[in-house]
Amino acid sequence: MLGKKWRPEFRLLRFHATDEVYLGQKGLEMNYILDTHSHTLASGHSYSTIREMALAAAERGLELLGITEHAPKMPGSCHELYFSNLRVVQRNMCGVELLLGAELNILDFNGRVDLPQSALEKLDITIASMHPPCIRFGTKEQNTAAYLKAMENPFINIIGHPDDTRYPVDFEALVLGAKEHHVLLELNDTSLSPNSSRRDPIENDIRMLEACRRYNVPIVVGSDAHIDSAVGNHEFAEKLLSEMDFPEELVVNRSVEELKSFVNKYKISRL
Repeated sequence: MLGKKWRPEFRLLRFHATDEVYLGQKGLEMNYILDTHSHTLASGHSYSTIREMALAAAERGLELLGITEHAPKMPGSCHELYFSNLRVVQRNMCGVELLLGAELNILDFNGRVDLPQSALEKLDITIASMHPPCIRFGTKEQNTAAYLKAMENPFINIIGHPDDTRYPVDFEALVLGAKEHHVLLELNDTSLSPNSSRRDPIENDIRMLEACRRYNVPIVVGSDAHIDSAVGNHEFAEKLLSEMDFPEELVVNRSVEELKSFVNKYKISRL
């Protein structure tokens, strides 16, 4: 287990980066050796290069970094051609394995995303997320249907930050869908930051994690780094997992080998 017992009053609080103690003694720390969610200059509102991100990952002691640029429907991001040319980029820098892919935008309640299947199958890793510039706010039923339909796509590996009250979701259905389709659900560290624009992420993440524990469904923690200094920063997610005493064996960040069973680069090679 990752720490001490979670207490209900946690629901009412926000994290603060300067906190040394959060509701008592800090729980045991897990060894996070990978980060699956980050962005470079190519995403249009991020501020570091691929090499800078890789160097930061190495300095944090990570073994693997996923660089997942925003897909084309995100304002200011890169064209489909960028993703098709990722073949020219080396997959190991500074001693860190790189998985290069996309954070896809879910575009409608049928789970359609903004890159074609022919592009998705060539990416090492993919995340599918809902972002306000790309999809309108739906009902709980609509949003849940969108996530579940996206999960049916065999080239979608992770559902990104399903933690925003503006996109309410049925977490039990979401977790059972992830289990059925062998898709990871993301605990997004940026969502839990005091500066996050997403609404009620703590309460929503608690509901998701409770369901994951109930149904024995793994999660992945992603930094959602938009600058090299944030690579591998899982501080807020770690505090939540510790406070909830969430099972360590359900956190994929402890094992590169376990992650490989979920991502395109390795799933496709095993077919």
